[in-house]
Amino acid sequence: MEIIPAIDLINGQCVRLTEGDFARQTTYDSDPLAVAQRFEQHGVKRLHLVDLDGARARQPVNLPVLERLARHTSLVIDFGGGLQSEEALAQAFDAGAAQITAGSIAVREPATVQQWLRTFGPDRILLGADFRDNHISINAWAEQSERTLTEFIDEYLQAGATTFICTDVSKDGKLQGPSTATYRQLRLALPQARLIASGGVTTIADVEALAAIGMHGAIIGKAIYEGTITLEELKPWL
Repeated sequence: MEIIPAIDLINGQCVRLTEGDFARQTTYDSDPLAVAQRFEQHGVKRLHLVDLDGARARQPVNLPVLERLARHTSLVIDFGGGLQSEEALAQAFDAGAAQITAGSIAVREPATVQQWLRTFGPDRILLGADFRDNHISINAWAEQSERTLTEFIDEYLQAGATTFICTDVSKDGKLQGPSTATYRQLRLALPQARLIASGGVTTIADVEALAAIGMHGAIIGKAIYEGTITLEELKPWL
């Protein structure tokens, strides 16, 4: 199982939100590059980079930060937030993203994202399956769609997608543990999907539980910044 630290960006700074609420923001570092380099020094190979400003603006805002991180680290970066057009994807890839995450647009405009899968390939297009109460959340998590988590993943598997970042919005940033039971059900229902857990990962025991049920990756954000999981503890996973 891959360990993927997260950096969320607002105004070019490294922040974390609670349940995606912009009014509940904590700023952890003014220099995302220093954070990314610290991850890399501890053996981290991948980074989940989220442009929260872009998510609100529906177009990438923090591309200069992406470019800086890509230029000064060797991390494999997946980038998301505000990617609504093929032009925006091209900008992200040109700035150094190895992969992008398609979130709300995958619900609103499935034909567009299916075309991206054909154009760029499933290795470069990750699907953001953000959910609350087993239904997909969209528009910076402010709205609930009628699509269930399982339906969403199954439909995109049939369209050629392979990898899904499954974020439980209700647990994100709360340090109360991940939705292991939900992920276990998904693994059983859709064993061919590569599933990355996100939201609520708090302790090494959480990491071990996710690995035990066969998750392909775990995104960890606030737990690292708050010290409930240390990079040293993650060494066996890196």
